[in-house]
Amino acid sequence: MSDIKEHFLFGEDHLTTGKVIKIVNGDILGIISEIARKKIRRNRQVVDNIVKKGAPVYGINTGFGPLCTTKISKEETKILQKNILQSHSVGVGDPIDTRIAKIMMILKVQSLSQGHSGIAEKTLDRILWHIDNNAIPIVPCQGSVGASGDLAPLSHLFLPLIGLGKVTFQNKVISTSELYTITGLQALELEPKEGLALINGTQFIAAHAVEVIVKLHNCLSQADIIGAMMIEGLQGSVKPFYKELHHLRPFKGNIHVAARIKAILKGSEIMRAHTNCDRVQDPYSLRCIPQVHGASRNAWLHLKELLEIELNAVTDNPIIIDEELTISGGNFHGQPLAMALDYVCLAASELGNISDRRIYLALEGNAPGVPKLLMKDTGINSGYMILQYTTAALASENKGLCFPSSADSIPTSLGQEDHVSMGSIGGRKALRVIENLEKILAIELLTAAQAFEYRKPLKSGIILDEIYKEVRKSVTFANEDRVFADDIQKGIDIIKNKTIVTIASKISSKEKLSLETQFSSEFDIY
Repeated sequence: MSDIKEHFLFGEDHLTTGKVIKIVNGDILGIISEIARKKIRRNRQVVDNIVKKGAPVYGINTGFGPLCTTKISKEETKILQKNILQSHSVGVGDPIDTRIAKIMMILKVQSLSQGHSGIAEKTLDRILWHIDNNAIPIVPCQGSVGASGDLAPLSHLFLPLIGLGKVTFQNKVISTSELYTITGLQALELEPKEGLALINGTQFIAAHAVEVIVKLHNCLSQADIIGAMMIEGLQGSVKPFYKELHHLRPFKGNIHVAARIKAILKGSEIMRAHTNCDRVQDPYSLRCIPQVHGASRNAWLHLKELLEIELNAVTDNPIIIDEELTISGGNFHGQPLAMALDYVCLAASELGNISDRRIYLALEGNAPGVPKLLMKDTGINSGYMILQYTTAALASENKGLCFPSSADSIPTSLGQEDHVSMGSIGGRKALRVIENLEKILAIELLTAAQAFEYRKPLKSGIILDEIYKEVRKSVTFANEDRVFADDIQKGIDIIKNKTIVTIASKISSKEKLSLETQFSSEFDIY
């Protein structure tokens, strides 16, 4: 950690998705500034004064949820904080990815460091220790309804603070007691209000949204490139990507996608070879790429803008403004992100939908020089026929996952919490759709490369030519049937590793081929 030069000041600096990822990866060290510490200490003193005065304030000296009218004595307020973490640790299902759990901790530190939650410095410092030392708590994936905070997952996340639960540490899952033996740490005694501050908030939803933004950004970037390769392979027209068309309907995403694809196709011999052909227009899956990919980018941008607000928000309850004003409000309610996550889930599904249609189009054999099923000797060989079955299955599965989680609400807490967001389910579901999308795009990449081969000896622009060469390092041209599952897995690795995006970026920078647009900064996660 000492080698890290860049610092992020929790409670003072503005957090973005890109900065979250850099903290997760260890590229930035997150610390609590002295300015933030003063706010934290001052707010902690306010809570202590409330306890001394004895007037009932929700969650400080009262019970929780429907027990909000039950007064808790001064002597019992600390026991209450430990009990709330234990009683609310009711999560079930597989553990979430340790990366998402680490993001949750980072987001919680940013929220608590604003100085409105009554948290103690020692508690925040312990959470930072967990982040910096990659001692990441085990958090079950199910159990949150996305309002009154992500109660169950956040409770599991912070059980290690009081000596309970399990963590992933040094690539092993161990009990917190084992962690204490190894490190010499001891359990914390939580002060009044701290337990509620830890488990109330939207960090489970927001952490999933961070991953959605990162993973879908990768898919959006690759979908444009793969779509361009398919246009070349099937001899599609470049005219649908002219700026003159898109400035007549100036959606940001549409303009951005059209400009990128036109730049990728620049200098292509393949495109020039059919300039004067008699084809009037292409099927929608080719010529409407800017409109469909662009709409998905617009949905992504909407979530990104909302998420950035959430990353810097105070989302627990009650909120301590000062000694005279404590507000029991609803900043913990996940609806703002829940609805946007459902929107982005649909956006990711639609990217897979149109990708599957391009794959099917490539198999039809209607493009000049491209054989049916993308293989010349068919009959004895099925060619690429069955790969599209897989994309059809994945696209259909995604459609089934697109029912909006936020459309549902089941009252909890004996009716005290009578409307909830289900945003936790929406976040998990969106990631499932994106994982399926990565597989669909991998298959389209293989299909586009196969079609692209039939354009030889003509060359494309330098970007697609280099990407094609890179793909062929892993997946060779198919003259006959083979176990295509192996090819697909290699394609998935290419997608997940951002291989073709990296190549496109390096070449465009070196050759001064601008893939940037007037909206590029908005469509970047950093």
